[in-house]
Amino acid sequence: MSLSELWSLYGQNYIDALLATWGMTLESFAIAMVLAVAVAVMRVSPLKVVLPYRTCVIVATVLLGSAFGSENFMSGINTVGVGQVEAARSLGMSFNRILAKIVIPQALRSSVLPMTNLFIAVMLTTALGSQVPLKPQELTGVVSYINTRSLGGVAAFFISALGYLGTAFVVSHIGNYIDKKVRILR
Repeated sequence: MSLSELWSLYGQNYIDALLATWGMTLESFAIAMVLAVAVAVMRVSPLKVVLPYRTCVIVATVLLGSAFGSENFMSGINTVGVGQVEAARSLGMSFNRILAKIVIPQALRSSVLPMTNLFIAVMLTTALGSQVPLKPQELTGVVSYINTRSLGGVAAFFISALGYLGTAFVVSHIGNYIDKKVRILR
């Protein structure tokens, strides 16, 4: 089956799957940055809660994203000079105020590029959804579906790779743009 035949038969499936992948990426990334601790506590809870497959995929990507995100933020925190923190202490600022006014703003500005990479990694991690029956399927799930129903082979994977690559390309350029706007020159 040629690339053009594959696209004409399944093009809309690819587009829908790419949109589903983007949606899960955005949801996962946002939740990972805000609710990582709460999700970890829920995982070890003795209460047995049955969750939909999409929620399970998002929880998995949240856990992964929050683990790497905390390291990215720590590297941003480590870029803040010790002298700045000591100067704030000498002025009588509390720990929380030092974090809010000095450390966190600079750490966020320093971690734009690592967080851009993490965003792309979270998007790729949503491929976990191909292992469970999602509606709508994410991009890798659509490739698996197509390969079981036709002889899409490499062409099917090529089209999905273009979706991932194109998205990563756009996200990396947006991240570079934001980084140039907020970068701290040292």
